[in-house]
Formats: sequence, structure tokens, C-alpha cells
Amino acid sequence: MRALLLRQANARPCLGRWFHAAALVMVLLVGAEASAQMANTPPRSGFLAIRRHAVMPVPGWIRFCRHRPDECAVGSSEPATIALTPQGWEALTRINRQVNAGIRPITDQEHWGVADRWDLAEDGYGDCEDFQLVKRKRLVAAGLPRRALRMTAVIDRDGAPHSVLMARTDQGDFILDNKRDAVLPWRQTGYVFLQREGGTGSTWVSLGAAPALPVRTAGR
Repeated sequence: MRALLLRQANARPCLGRWFHAAALVMVLLVGAEASAQMANTPPRSGFLAIRRHAVMPVPGWIRFCRHRPDECAVGSSEPATIALTPQGWEALTRINRQVNAGIRPITDQEHWGVADRWDLAEDGYGDCEDFQLVKRKRLVAAGLPRRALRMTAVIDRDGAPHSVLMARTDQGDFILDNKRDAVLPWRQTGYVFLQREGGTGSTWVSLGAAPALPVRTAGR
């Protein structure tokens, strides 16, 4: 299991050379969680508190929604959380693994010649947010509510901006990430959470360490 996790992590850097000593320790520590997920048993989680005010969305998200409005539309009648049944947990973990294995990491500068572009990695290449957008699309196609799947901006353990997908469930908030195949409770990621998509799709909300200005999440 350790050897498999190390090979996977080395194969999928996200923001430049993120896989340093601290990240190596993080990958080894998630082995237990990955084993539990093979048995379709979610670990315990909790809910991430938000500040009660809206913030400017990440600029890449704004441009993405102009280009793909159907991917940003959220129905207010949709459930705000996922009922974390064994079937729902299996879908989260399976799609996280499949997308991580199916996309080759590349920076937006290398891919598109621009600093930051959010897209669906339809050509099989993308950076961190592109992985998560594909996961969200596939999870929605599998029957999970888009309203419960929130794009989220964080600072990773190397101090670099990064994008993940937060699955809001009736058992807490879980993180889908292209840096690992294990779907973790948000507290176990080691990330600083800045801001995330709100409940309407068009607005974002501030999290505990949100900056005053929108952040850019470009990287590998």
C-alpha cells in the first residue's frame, strides 16, 4: 500500500514541485484512510465553519462560468448535502481515483499559454482545478447533487494556492483532491481553507483564513 501511494503521488504533482518531505509524510499517513475506503467505510468528519458573508469568486471560476454556464447552475431545490450511504461513498472514492488516474497534470501556462484557466480537461490534460471540475461533472452524472459539491480554494502544505472539491455530506465535509486518491475529512488534509463556492453557484463564501482579495489557483 505504501509503495502504491508513493508511486501515485509522484505521478501527479499539482502546483509545481509540491511533493517535498512534508507531503511525503502526508501521503504515508493516508494509507489507513485509503484502506478503509476500499471497504466503503467513510472516516469520521465534521463541518467546516464559514464566515457569514459572500466574497468575490476565484477569477478563474468567473471565466469558467461565462464559458460553461450549465456547469455552474445550481438549483435551490437540490439537497445541500449528500446522504452518505455506502453507494454515495463508493461513488466519491471511485470517481476521485478514476479521474486522478485519467488526467495528466500540466500547468495552465504549459497547456494554454495563460496563467490561470479553469476547464474540464477534456483533452486529458489539466491542473488541479481541472481535475476537480471533471470529478464534479461525473459525480453529478452519477446522481449526486451539484449543490453539495463545492469548488474550494486552499493553501496546501507547501504554502502554495491549490483547488480541491469539497463534498458536503450529512456526516461532514470531505475533500476530493488530485494529490491523493483517499477522500479525506477536511481536517485531515493539512490545508488552510480560504474560500469556496456558495450554495447558489454564482457566489462564494469566506472560510476561516480567507484573504481579502480573490486568489489564483493556477498550477500543476
